[in-house]
Amino acid sequence: MNSRLLSIIRKEFIHILRDPRTLAIMFIIPIVELFLLGYAVTTDIRHLNTVVFDADRTPQSRQLVEAYRASDYFAIARYAQSEDEIAVLLDSGAIRAGIIIPAGYGDNLARGAVAQVAVLIDGSDPTVASTAFAASQSVGQAQSIKIVTQRLGVDVTRLGGIEIRPRVWYNPELRSANYMVPAVIGIILQFLTTLFTALTIVREREQGTIEQLVVTPIKSWELVVGKVVPYIAIAFFDLLEVLVLGTFWFGVPIRGSIPLLLGLSVLFLLASLGMGLFVSSVARSQLEAMFLAFLTMLPSIFIGGFLFPLEAMPGWLQAISYLVPLRYLLVIIRGIMLKGVGLGAFGDQVLALLILGPFIMFGASRRFRKSLE
Repeated sequence: MNSRLLSIIRKEFIHILRDPRTLAIMFIIPIVELFLLGYAVTTDIRHLNTVVFDADRTPQSRQLVEAYRASDYFAIARYAQSEDEIAVLLDSGAIRAGIIIPAGYGDNLARGAVAQVAVLIDGSDPTVASTAFAASQSVGQAQSIKIVTQRLGVDVTRLGGIEIRPRVWYNPELRSANYMVPAVIGIILQFLTTLFTALTIVREREQGTIEQLVVTPIKSWELVVGKVVPYIAIAFFDLLEVLVLGTFWFGVPIRGSIPLLLGLSVLFLLASLGMGLFVSSVARSQLEAMFLAFLTMLPSIFIGGFLFPLEAMPGWLQAISYLVPLRYLLVIIRGIMLKGVGLGAFGDQVLALLILGPFIMFGASRRFRKSLE
């Protein structure tokens, strides 16, 4: 590493240290994102506000209500006096589900007939609705087996038939934090490197100091590398910060190799740094650079597999997602942290990053050099 490049890197570190507020933001943003996504963005649906209209008022109906209450999915908030009251509460959003037990429910059970129970679910949020739908069926089936077993005096589960025993690997408790925390690492790497790389170069242009750098013996690639190296160091520090907090606070396991994770993250940084350089070559102000940087992040968030599964997207969106580098990094991070797999499992992802990263960096560097001339 030559002295000119070291001087640029040293200058950039000094500039960062002279702006403690920006430096604090760089270290605080990952923590804020981690806690927001770790707690707020979750698919673990529990304690749905539920109202019950019990028109039967028998011990059997009360047992059913208690079964729903004990399931941990439904929080019985109140008892309604009519079906219309449930409809009003669902319309207002005060409740998410309503259980209607008709008159004669207990008599039907005593006669061995089928006793029907209605569960009304607010479907405005499909994620909540699908969870409530599955939970309502599961609780009902369990209660039905219990009633039949008591009536016959025989454990009906031992009468033969098919028994399904599902096993969940890698995340047995199906915790959302185990899915979201690794994804935060990818978002942080892209956010910090893209945004702050673009801002630092545009800031030089706004202050008129970039022209002074251009007329010096410093080569264009030395200027680029010297500007981005400090932010790479900060990005890796934030990566380790998230790993520590995710492990000790959220209990997310790290089953694979951390050095492998850091090494493969470098391939992704080529792409994110390239996007930052491209933004810096287009933008003429820091505000414009900030907006453009956020614009480049939108495809990563929505079609990169960060929040939504790629398999659920239309085919044309899945095709576009192959151009999003974050798609491949998230597979690598989740595979290393949750599955503990090695390099051999990421052949396709590494190949894609080896193509996209240098391509984006090369194109952005040419565009950046042209903007300096």
